[in-house]
Amino acid sequence: MIDLSSLMIGTAWAQTAAPAAVPPDVGGSDLMRFLPYFLILFVLYLFLIRPQQKKLEAQTAMLKALKKGDRIVTAGGIIGTIAKLDGDDYLMVEIAKDVQVKVLRNTANNLIDDTAASKTEEKKK
Repeated sequence: MIDLSSLMIGTAWAQTAAPAAVPPDVGGSDLMRFLPYFLILFVLYLFLIRPQQKKLEAQTAMLKALKKGDRIVTAGGIIGTIAKLDGDDYLMVEIAKDVQVKVLRNTANNLIDDTAASKTEEKKK
């Protein structure tokens, strides 16, 4: 006679048997595994880091090239003409007739191109 309980235990053992052997990693070398990360870093450098470096270089070159008579916009939004270069770190900016303000050279954000403004005024006339 067949024992029913041994038959059920046997099928339970068959269901919980160890899985078949997993084949070894066929995905490729370690370099191929990290290739997506290298590509992401390259794209970040290309589209984010490098443009910021170029912008910083241009800003530094503009600050070094400032001279008396240039019209600038400071970080505080003050628009004026450089009346005097006061050392390497400061500028005397004339914001109105006989009104001068001492500002840090690093606060000069933009150099205003007066030639472009004068050309547009001439076209309006």
